[in-house]
Amino acid sequence: MDDRTVDLIFVGSLESLPPVSSKIVRIFTSSTFTDTTMERNTLMAQCYPKLKDYCREKHGLEFQVVDMRWGVRDEATDDHMTTELCMREIANCQRLSMGPNFVVFLGQKYGYRPIPTYILSSELQMLRDELVNSGIDPVLLDTWYRKDSNAVPPVSVLQPISSILINFNNKRIPKLQQHDQAVWWDTLGKMQKLLRKAALSLANGGKIDKDTMHNYFMSVTEREVINGVLSVQNTKNHCLAYVRYINNINLQNLKKASLFVDILNRSLDTESCKLLANLRDERLPAKIEATNLQRYTVEWIGREGLDTETHEEYLQHFITHFYKNITKLVDRALRKEDSSAQGQIVTEILQHLHACNNSVKVFYGREDGLERIRRHMLSDCEKPMVLYGEGGCGKTSLLAKSAGLASTEWFQGSKPISVIRFLGTTPDSSALTPTLVSICQQISYNYMLPFEDIPVDLVPLTAYFKHLLTYANQQQPIFLFLDSVDQLTGAQDANKVSWLPLRLPPYCKLLVSCAAEADNPEVSQDYHLLRRMIDNEELFLEVTDLGEDLAMQIIRMWMQTACRDLTNYQWRLVCNAVGQCSLPIFVKLVFAEICRWRSYTKPQDTYLASTVMDSIMLLFERVEKQHGRILVFHALAYITAAKSGLSESELEDLISLDDKVLDDVYQYHLPPVRRIPPLLWTRIRNDLPNYLSEREADGVSVMNWYHRQFRDTARERYFKNMNMAMYFHSSIADYYLGIWGGGNPKPFKYTEIQRHRFNLTDKEGSADRKVPIQPLVFHSKDGKVSRYNLRKFGEMPYHMVRSRRFQDLYEHVLFNYQWLHAKLSSCPLQAVLSDFEDACNNIEDREATRELMLVADALRLGGAILGQYPNMLAPQLVSRLLPEIGPNPNVKMLLKQCDETGPEHCALLPLYHCLHTPGGPLKYSLEGHQFAVFGFCLTSDLRYIVSISNKFITWDLSTSDLTRDVNPGIEGIMQQLVLSPDNRFAAAYTNNNHTVLLNTLTSEYNIMENPLPEHEPIKGVYLLNAHLFVYGTGSWCQFNMRGQLERTYKSPEDPNRWPLLSMQFSTLDTYRLLFWSGSLDDPLLLLHTVNPTLEPFHFHSAMVMTQDKSTIYCCKGEGHYGVTQYRADPGSSQWTQQVTVVEDSRTQADRHQHTYFTGCNLKWLFQRELPRADNDDLEVLLQLKFDREETTLLGTSGNGFVVWEFGDDAHHPNQAVVLPLPHGVRNISTRVLCSNSCMVSAARDYVIAGVRKNLYVWSLISRDLVKVLDAHFGRIITLEPLIIGNWNSVITSSIDRTVKVWNINNIFEQVHVIDRHEMQIDSIGLCQSAGLAITVTRGCVGVWDMRIGRLVARLADSPLGAIVTHAAITTDSKYIVSAESGNILIWNRLTEQLLFKEEQPGVKQITLLDNGQRFLAISKPPDGGAEVNGMFADIKHDAMKVISLQYEFSAEGVRIYSADYPVRCVAGTSFKPGVVTCDGMNIVVIGADKGSRDAIFVFHARTGSLLSKISLKQSAAKDVGMLIAMPHKAHLVATIDPDKGTILDIRKKHILRTVPKWSGGCTKDGRYGLYAPSRGGLELLELKRGHIVKTFIPKVAEGVFTVICMFNQTDEYVLYYHSGKKTLRVFRKVTSDAQMIANFRMQAELSAIESTEDGKNIVLGTVDGCLSVLAIADPAKPEMKEYLAALPSRDEEVYKS
Repeated sequence: MDDRTVDLIFVGSLESLPPVSSKIVRIFTSSTFTDTTMERNTLMAQCYPKLKDYCREKHGLEFQVVDMRWGVRDEATDDHMTTELCMREIANCQRLSMGPNFVVFLGQKYGYRPIPTYILSSELQMLRDELVNSGIDPVLLDTWYRKDSNAVPPVSVLQPISSILINFNNKRIPKLQQHDQAVWWDTLGKMQKLLRKAALSLANGGKIDKDTMHNYFMSVTEREVINGVLSVQNTKNHCLAYVRYINNINLQNLKKASLFVDILNRSLDTESCKLLANLRDERLPAKIEATNLQRYTVEWIGREGLDTETHEEYLQHFITHFYKNITKLVDRALRKEDSSAQGQIVTEILQHLHACNNSVKVFYGREDGLERIRRHMLSDCEKPMVLYGEGGCGKTSLLAKSAGLASTEWFQGSKPISVIRFLGTTPDSSALTPTLVSICQQISYNYMLPFEDIPVDLVPLTAYFKHLLTYANQQQPIFLFLDSVDQLTGAQDANKVSWLPLRLPPYCKLLVSCAAEADNPEVSQDYHLLRRMIDNEELFLEVTDLGEDLAMQIIRMWMQTACRDLTNYQWRLVCNAVGQCSLPIFVKLVFAEICRWRSYTKPQDTYLASTVMDSIMLLFERVEKQHGRILVFHALAYITAAKSGLSESELEDLISLDDKVLDDVYQYHLPPVRRIPPLLWTRIRNDLPNYLSEREADGVSVMNWYHRQFRDTARERYFKNMNMAMYFHSSIADYYLGIWGGGNPKPFKYTEIQRHRFNLTDKEGSADRKVPIQPLVFHSKDGKVSRYNLRKFGEMPYHMVRSRRFQDLYEHVLFNYQWLHAKLSSCPLQAVLSDFEDACNNIEDREATRELMLVADALRLGGAILGQYPNMLAPQLVSRLLPEIGPNPNVKMLLKQCDETGPEHCALLPLYHCLHTPGGPLKYSLEGHQFAVFGFCLTSDLRYIVSISNKFITWDLSTSDLTRDVNPGIEGIMQQLVLSPDNRFAAAYTNNNHTVLLNTLTSEYNIMENPLPEHEPIKGVYLLNAHLFVYGTGSWCQFNMRGQLERTYKSPEDPNRWPLLSMQFSTLDTYRLLFWSGSLDDPLLLLHTVNPTLEPFHFHSAMVMTQDKSTIYCCKGEGHYGVTQYRADPGSSQWTQQVTVVEDSRTQADRHQHTYFTGCNLKWLFQRELPRADNDDLEVLLQLKFDREETTLLGTSGNGFVVWEFGDDAHHPNQAVVLPLPHGVRNISTRVLCSNSCMVSAARDYVIAGVRKNLYVWSLISRDLVKVLDAHFGRIITLEPLIIGNWNSVITSSIDRTVKVWNINNIFEQVHVIDRHEMQIDSIGLCQSAGLAITVTRGCVGVWDMRIGRLVARLADSPLGAIVTHAAITTDSKYIVSAESGNILIWNRLTEQLLFKEEQPGVKQITLLDNGQRFLAISKPPDGGAEVNGMFADIKHDAMKVISLQYEFSAEGVRIYSADYPVRCVAGTSFKPGVVTCDGMNIVVIGADKGSRDAIFVFHARTGSLLSKISLKQSAAKDVGMLIAMPHKAHLVATIDPDKGTILDIRKKHILRTVPKWSGGCTKDGRYGLYAPSRGGLELLELKRGHIVKTFIPKVAEGVFTVICMFNQTDEYVLYYHSGKKTLRVFRKVTSDAQMIANFRMQAELSAIESTEDGKNIVLGTVDGCLSVLAIADPAKPEMKEYLAALPSRDEEVYKS
């Protein structure tokens, strides 16, 4: 393809389009039928499957063989269609195939020589006259040929055999059939002689040429060779020929010999031999390259002549040569193909240009619509134009014609770039992301921009696409023509058209089409969205039907182009049909039907339907009749049954597994491979032109109905019988299950006809159908995942549900860990959940439904983690569902698989239930924010929740899907979120005075700097549908939705006295301003109301207005906080407002407007005082809110909540219901009118409030606090009700960065309690022999049973004010020592009694000694007067001492000794713990030396005497961070600083060596250490030489975060925690294979970690106070499966009891 052609393609020109390159290798195999059976069968069994695999695996191509020996039905013979079908298939192979397309096998047989099916009537008349002149009666020709005057010029057609010999196809009465068949073959022979005699005579007389004469002598095979080879320009790259000679054919055995040579009258047919020799030995070798022609000579052996056993060597050479030559031609073709990104996009664009051209060629009329489009294209309008209408109304054709005219006639002075996409018609135009990538590539090429700059993620890709449009200019405008935008998949949310640009730059136009049907809301969904997005009637053009006149005109033109005509009677039928329906799709169907009508067709056979569905029914009926009803029925039913279409290979495989079809196809033939020939489906598809489209589904090109009407009709025709529908769904389910894949033979029964015809004794057989296996995951040769079986994921559950194979569905899909993991790894969470939802909607078994919902809800609860870490599936399911294994066998089956198979993906599995179990009050936990969620709003339909932190995130509340994530890249956090009334826009302001305006439909946003005068801080924003308001304390600004400032207004009050607090607008002219005194201690409030204009209204503390703004409830009385109701003066429709605009030097948009009020006598009128609450003279009212129906008023006070009920169903009418918070819990107000909120449940029986981290639930009837839910890890910021339909929920957001949805209906459901502390766990101690862990939180020491996760005791000397810092448990688990509030405590663990208490302020370390017999406590008393001069100051050693004390465990807690050592006191540096040498004899600590250096102090562990002091000056150790006692040698310790580790010999007092990079951790043998810098990366160091042994994590910039890394107690694994990712990774140590076996995403941030002595478990403490014990279930250790199975949590009896 030359450069000019490529350039024309990229600009979207329809001029001289080259053909589209194909993804198919399709070869036509030509030969005579009987003499090449052995070769063909061998190819079919041994060669074609290998070629299919080669093409698919190496090049991603489909390999197809067109073999006319297979599947040519009797009906085709009856209609004489064989030759025509052959020629059509050769042309299709030449058009479609990549590389080879024609292979001919020639032997010594010329083959079947039919008479022509069609003869020009003038030519037949000449032949007839010649016979008459020769005295021969032409009655046979007159009988069998009829003139068709509808053809232009007229043609004589050979009549179907059964139209004269009516029993020719009568299989029911074989004798009659045999008689008619014998008559036909005799008649055929006679007609052959007549036609050849007359043709020869005419040729000799010069009346016809020799080629015309040869038509009557030619065999089918020669005609194939002429079309496939002799008429082809480039045979080298496309054609192969095989010629075989058989020596010594035994002509005595005529029956056998006639299979290999042409026999006439019991001897060789010399005429055929002569014709064959001319073709085989002269014309073919002269045309085809010698390298593509292979000759063989074989001997005739035995009775059979040729046999697979006697000619095995020849066959092996033949199939080897065939394979090599085909692959050579395929490889050659692919080398010429441009596989670059540019080559691929050229192919994509070409497909759409050809589709456009095809539509343009047959387009007529629609002048009015075209003129309206032309005017829009030439106008300055910057919005898209939309063509809409019902399916089949001609939207596509009109859009295509517009594209054609735009590039040729409408813009002749410029060179437009036409981007034309018929969405959903090609694999790369079916999903949004590849479509946008291809459009960006097309535009980038024209403006010479690199393809590499095009993003692949959808959000930046959409933005880049819109940016590229700005390159349009007057000389090179950009026109986008996008057909069927509603067909796109893969959009970020339910709004599939949100990516469309609504404001186009100059010289850019966008024309789109979408379906809209008044009676089908689902089809019209995207049309209505476009209506909301483009609010301009002029930009919507409805495409209606053609009308009778235009429809007839079009049909006449199409008929003229097709060289066809009709009789007057037939034209009247057409006119009547289009008079009843003139939709273009109907007109096309009519045209396709009438093209088949002959002038002699009987009136009863010329029937036209009057509706689209009936026309399609007729089409299906005709195709069934021509190709066999069972084959067509099943093929079309499979396509219709499929969820998203089928690929050609899948359909071929499904039919090959369908014995009902195969029994029909193979009635008279036993194939060597029991598969359907591809040819059969191809011919059906050829008879359904343009009605089936190719599109992408699950990464594969699939066929599906182009028009919805075809799918509806097919369902009506083929699925009326539900049993048949279930049959097809079940067959597809079996196919994707892979039951018969990978060589597993499928049994079948021979038909009676087959048994009789082929003398079969067996009734049954089995055959490999050559269908592929269907694994969940495809692996490369090295065992890595290469791709997932997306087709299986997309289709199999759908078909199992619809075939009601629920047990298979449970076993293989919904309760199958491998399935869930593979699908989660390759598909969005919602795709997995939709399988559960589909099953629940179709299953009537309530127990099964409950189990399904448990798993689905568990997936939802873990959705935020699973969406990013699918390998966390097993830990998530186990930690949530373990308590449910008792009554739920399917859940138990799933969790058993999690234990057995889950470790392959994440080897850390919980020992017990440690996460929220589904079925309780928590419905969803919505995660995605990196900062606190400071606000959220529900859309008006309550379907979506929009939330803010430093970005906007939108979730779909019906599915919990994150549908939109827009990061505007602002500095700071957004403070307030508002939505426009129509939900099209959202706005927020930030803590650094920026305002962000977001289009929620398109994700476009504007960021505005502070517009307020004199940089007055922004206090809030408000939105109308078309305007944004930004306000401060003394002014406000009005913006349009493009972010352009329109006006600035000044406050009518003095901002120093009355700063503006908030504002609300109903319209531009109707609004309310609320001012306040500026003091939270004395919050006086002032309300201004404009239009109606009322006198300024004073009140205090709290207020709320009804939705119609006519009534206000507020605190008005002095000295108390009672609530009073006021109503606007009914005469307030008369109002006076005077506006003064101050002229200044600014532009109109920047002028200040001063608004003030004159002569207003209208007021807020007192209505009533609401019932007073107890103590409301002292209890401050912080906030007032209404419920949604405004029948309940909800007040927030300092100590609780107050409820006033107004409705008829009030539980406490005329009362103020006070709902107090528990003692010590209070509501606070950070901003006037803003505090903690509460809500009323749907049944009006409960009040729910969010205070601190908890949800509090009161009974509104009894006023009792009935439930406290531990809701969040951080303070709740916002609480909103979600009560609509079946939803009875509350939504909360928190500073813990989550939004949670709570189901009030389940608020009292029994939940499986998870024990936890109120505060974060700071450290952990273990006693594995007793199965206990102790945890240190600020408030207590916790004692946990590690096997079941139960917090069995909380130890604190003073429970209310304790400050616990350290704790340890003895190895026998009897004692626990802790440091609490400046005291050392010893506890009896069994009795929980305090045995010993001694004051010891500033304890920094507690360490057990002598196997737990004694312990060491190191404390740093408060500052004793150290003299600090700078960061590394000299210190008076006697001024700041660290005291080291050693105690013995006993009831008295005997102190053994006390020692002290000096430390340097530098602000910001943490205490460095001391260590005990591995023999337990020495205590080593870091202290201060002279000057600013550190020193090592060595104390005797038993006596406390100072043994030595080692200065660190010679080690160049700076900022020593920690000490390590080397575990293998008692005299070695190591100091760790930021750059290295230094190993010292404390006996010899010198440095042994330094180890660069060593940052801590040491194996028990002292050989290995770890390097884990806070900026990322993890390496294993060999400590003797300092070499890097293994890199676990490459040095990647992950940001500076807290990193914890360590070996487990047995040194088998390396544990690495990264606080930024919140992941704990586990690696096998280098002595194994250093493989990462777990990447565990923590639910909350890790604060403490320990490993058990046996190395099987790790114990984790988190900031939310939870303790988790995880087993390291290494897949390389089979014994870990037994360990997990034996755990108490895996015993269902535990939960039953």
